[in-house]
Amino acid sequence: MTKIIKLDDALSNKIAAGEVVERPASIVKELVENALDANSTRIVVEIDEGGLSSIRIVDNGDGIDEEDVETAFYRHATSKIRTDRDLFQIGTLGFRGEALPSIASVAHVTLTTSTGDGPGTEITLEGGVIKHKKAAKARKGTEITVTNLFYNTPARLKYLKTVHTEAGNVSDIMNRLALAHPDVAFEYSHHGKEVLKTSGNGDVRQVIASIYGRNVAKKVKPIEGQSLDYEINGFVALPELTRASRQYMSIFVNGRYIRNYALARAIQDGYHTLLPIGRYPLVVLSIKMDPKLIDVNVHPSKLEVRLSKEDELGQLITSSIKQAFETESLIPEADTRKRTNFASVQSEQVSFDFETPAPLKQDVSVGLQVKEKEGWSEETVSSKISINDEEMKPNSFNELIPKQSHTWSMNENTVTVEEDQIEESDEEVENLEDEQEKNHDRVPVLYPVGQMHGTYIIAQNETGMYLIDQHAAQERVKYEFFRDKVAEVSPQVQELLVPLTLECTVQEFALINEHIDELHAVGVFPEQFGKQAFVIRSHPVWLPKGYEEETIREIIDYLLEHRKVNLGKLREEAAILMSCKAAIKANRHLRQDEMFALLESLRKSSDPFTCPHGRPILVHFSTYALEKMFKRVM
Repeated sequence: MTKIIKLDDALSNKIAAGEVVERPASIVKELVENALDANSTRIVVEIDEGGLSSIRIVDNGDGIDEEDVETAFYRHATSKIRTDRDLFQIGTLGFRGEALPSIASVAHVTLTTSTGDGPGTEITLEGGVIKHKKAAKARKGTEITVTNLFYNTPARLKYLKTVHTEAGNVSDIMNRLALAHPDVAFEYSHHGKEVLKTSGNGDVRQVIASIYGRNVAKKVKPIEGQSLDYEINGFVALPELTRASRQYMSIFVNGRYIRNYALARAIQDGYHTLLPIGRYPLVVLSIKMDPKLIDVNVHPSKLEVRLSKEDELGQLITSSIKQAFETESLIPEADTRKRTNFASVQSEQVSFDFETPAPLKQDVSVGLQVKEKEGWSEETVSSKISINDEEMKPNSFNELIPKQSHTWSMNENTVTVEEDQIEESDEEVENLEDEQEKNHDRVPVLYPVGQMHGTYIIAQNETGMYLIDQHAAQERVKYEFFRDKVAEVSPQVQELLVPLTLECTVQEFALINEHIDELHAVGVFPEQFGKQAFVIRSHPVWLPKGYEEETIREIIDYLLEHRKVNLGKLREEAAILMSCKAAIKANRHLRQDEMFALLESLRKSSDPFTCPHGRPILVHFSTYALEKMFKRVM
């Protein structure tokens, strides 16, 4: 008796359903994608019990001809491809021809459809078997109802979650589809309660508002970029708006939602040092490309794809996000309530005096020492500024700036302001002025008035009050200094006082030997020491002082994990480590001039809003917010 048999269609469809129909959300995804392929402009999705008891999808698309209705439920029957060449230029969302037969094999399905040219057709299937077929009304489009999901495969039910979880999965699918196709009006409801509704007017920001709320939609910036092979556009949230997972990074390729680690990494690189560790941005990114550059036929759910020139695309994404933020002021507001136009506010207090504390006076409560210096006399800083007066005295705040040039240096133990004149070339001065002009609108001039707990600088200007984390501020300044200096260092090495011995497993030993040239390129020279060990006698001169051995071990660990060594990443981590160790710590009381020097240096930074670890440096309290807190305005 033969041992090899051909499976019948019913069993084959159930096996295929295991790949295509994992849960109700899978059904919604496949059927809505079919509706989109049918040129629908309005799609309604209704589910009950998380989709387990009922899923109903109605569209106004092209519909199906009467003679094709039964064929649509045959396995691998599709209208999307004709020859094998079509697999290399797929422009539709569905093409495998597995969705309808797979769904019908594990549920009760009723489909009503019409092309609008004549009577429609209604067909009912149970477990993949046709039960009824009859004429129906001639409404153009398709309506499909799926009930009793997994009624004949009860083992599948135990892998499903609660009703709320399954409904949430459907919501996630609908959100992605709505973001990918803003020109289509979507309506999604659960138990008759509306969950999502979009207008279909093509405005992605409105879709973002419908999904995430208006406050989020106000905090996203448009991005766009183009290369010979790719065109990207979308929206990226301000760094202050973060999430705990990558779930909120939505990437679409030719209208198809995909998951791709390399592109997600490129998005995060675009936010370089702007996000705290372990936090992720909210992003909606649409990528258009020639279908020949993408292979979507690598996974049944079509969520994973292969992209041609993936590195080039990643660089385009990273640079486009950086460009969107390079001219923006990214100072977060302390209050998130609705702002009111200052001109319309009837305030009890209409003017403020910004004065420097008296010379040589010490405020014991905050540990603030004020030293009289040229340009900081009381006579020059006693100007009044009227918030409601458009004819504000133009130089009143500028008078707070010290008249002579200062350079400053800080380390963990000392904080000093040096008045020595530094020789600078005309080119350096011109570059500094250009950089200051570039950042002028991003961070305004801030005038320190005190310090809290020796940790936070309190500053002010005409727009309100600012709190500045002094450690994070100097960490940013020093990071950019070390980053530039480390990049300039030649590939020289320095001998270790005590050679470093590395003991490895057989696999690690072979891997290090395989990539020995890459280690040599970054200045690490392992020498074989016995059968499964290496000895290292020198290190690159740019490694953080006092952390040479630790960094070398990190280089080796990085190699073992990623099978390569990235010199740029290593130098980046070295600059971050050095800046963190060199920056002033909490409980360090600063003089007034020291605080001002730190704030001015921060303003000249290329990204003065976060420390290298992504933590915020400044927080702004608007004048109106302060007045409202104290009930001066309503």
